[in-house]
Amino acid sequence: MSANEWSVDIQQQLDISVPIDKVFEGVLLQFSEKMKYPDGRSMNFKLEARPGGRWYRDLGNDSGHLWGHVQVIKAPNILEISGPMFMSYPVLNHFEVRLSEHEGKTRLNFRHRAVGPVDEQTRTGVSGGWKEMLDELKRDSEA
Repeated sequence: MSANEWSVDIQQQLDISVPIDKVFEGVLLQFSEKMKYPDGRSMNFKLEARPGGRWYRDLGNDSGHLWGHVQVIKAPNILEISGPMFMSYPVLNHFEVRLSEHEGKTRLNFRHRAVGPVDEQTRTGVSGGWKEMLDELKRDSEA
């Protein structure tokens, strides 16, 4: 396998016309209650918004999927999560959402990196999935 087959590095940026604290609240919602399947059904995500907090799918009856742990949270500027995420094989993922005030708007910088035997379908599809989530965050925040 080549180095590219063992890594993911996605960066996305957008400006949102809402104060930074409101965007941060939206980020926490987007990565928990608003996570859904393509058909619109809830994925039952929970995000314990504190250092070491879990980010997981709660399927009830002590069943579910651990996607990661909060590595850094500094409201209203930073959320970082690391863990296996949606990859059920030996891989380490890390994503960060960094917010800053920029020209009267909130600038959101998103980066997702992964190391491990990431399959091609995941590597090509994940960028579009994150873009959809971030676009939804922008729409909901500005509504």
